[in-house]
Amino acid sequence: MNLAGKTLLMSGGSRGIGLAIALRAARDGANVAIAAKTATPHPHLEGTVYTAAKAIEDAGGHALPLVADIRDEARVQAVVDETVAAFGGIDIVVNNASAIRLTGTLDTPPKRYDLMHGVNGRGTFVCVQACVPHLRQSTNPHVLTLSPPLSTDTRWFRDFPPYMIAKYTMSLFTLAFAAEFASLGIAVNSLWPRTTIATAAVRNEIGGEDMIAASRKPEIVADAAYAILTQPAATCTGNFFIDDEVLLASGVRDFAQYDMQPGAPLQADFFVDALPGMRPADSFAKRDASP
Repeated sequence: MNLAGKTLLMSGGSRGIGLAIALRAARDGANVAIAAKTATPHPHLEGTVYTAAKAIEDAGGHALPLVADIRDEARVQAVVDETVAAFGGIDIVVNNASAIRLTGTLDTPPKRYDLMHGVNGRGTFVCVQACVPHLRQSTNPHVLTLSPPLSTDTRWFRDFPPYMIAKYTMSLFTLAFAAEFASLGIAVNSLWPRTTIATAAVRNEIGGEDMIAASRKPEIVADAAYAILTQPAATCTGNFFIDDEVLLASGVRDFAQYDMQPGAPLQADFFVDALPGMRPADSFAKRDASP
């Protein structure tokens, strides 16, 4: 099974992991609707919804760039309608858009709390709600959310509770949607990286260039997402996948190909235990963030 002729609706995706997933699908000839906020070049972020669309087309896919803020449910519905009008339906929803701020309770302004929960949890809900009527008509419908495995270990909550809870809200929707839409044959899963990934968020919000050197490339998440999205929906739902575990099960043995700096110790991401030789996520230092 591949993604030729399948239609993906991606929240975010102008850059980073979302764009990598889109490009992997495009290599099969998939249709990809990119619903992202970045319409014009940003001084600190590479890529726009339009440059992403060109990259998708260059990779062999068909792209539909759609400027959208997923906190606006009316715009999300319009995005869904435009996607269906352009491609005839929706087979896959990738909940990639996310907001991050690594601060504690006393250092998190309510407006930034609202942003994280509006994009992460509410945005996931709004996108899936608008797409289900079309997903149920697909022959192999999937929802894939970039969110972590659920845990009640307090070490994941103590330093950055607003962000952690916002991400776990996305994961709770995976659990809920998988059960709610099982009778419709819609697969609903979450995917999370074992290590930090070389993205703008890691560079700007977490650890700068030192963290980038200890990270893996976005392609590891894209390859894992592809492996999930090409599974039969009826038998692949309700899972919290970790990227390297998915690829290991798929037969991948060379993980060095994904390292940003060959030989450098890798940095484990939040929410997952470090493998031998990796720096644990507990080693992340709190960083000041702009309001």
